[in-house]
Amino acid sequence: MPTAPPTLTLHARADDVRVARLAALAVALSLIDAGIPTPLPGLKPGLANIVTLLALTRFGWQVAVSVSLLRIFAASLLLGSLFTPGFFLSLTGGLCSLLGLGLAHRLLPGRWFGAVSLSLIAAFCHIAGQLALARLWLIPSDGILYFVPPFALAASLTGLVNGLACAALLRQPPSPQEPDTP
Repeated sequence: MPTAPPTLTLHARADDVRVARLAALAVALSLIDAGIPTPLPGLKPGLANIVTLLALTRFGWQVAVSVSLLRIFAASLLLGSLFTPGFFLSLTGGLCSLLGLGLAHRLLPGRWFGAVSLSLIAAFCHIAGQLALARLWLIPSDGILYFVPPFALAASLTGLVNGLACAALLRQPPSPQEPDTP
């Protein structure tokens, strides 16, 4: 009589649950973003960036990176855009945004640079990364520079709004199940 294969039991740590919850929220916000009509392709409110900012400021760099990358891959999978040009634009923008956030969070004095400043930096890094990839890969022409002003304006507005939303959420105490330590 054949024996049953051994079963593998996985146990989620508190950090794993935290990342999963934050990533799920970020994915939901990305799906909402995808349904909002915009005047130019690629202009999105970036609501999921609020969650990345919260993750960074409350739980640290590793949680923010995990949440952001999980969101990019999961939302692309759900929207049917995995490995399309839109996915690579999103991934490049997300990676540039994370790089900018990481440097700013580490190097700028937190007393003077809060959620709004970080959000603006992330928004401009995101747009810069996307436009650079589009120039190098999709539209190999300097004509893409005509998109810089409207995208910079959009980054200013969305960065400001998302930063203010994050700042408001940060004023709320963390729930007892979510300790405020990285």
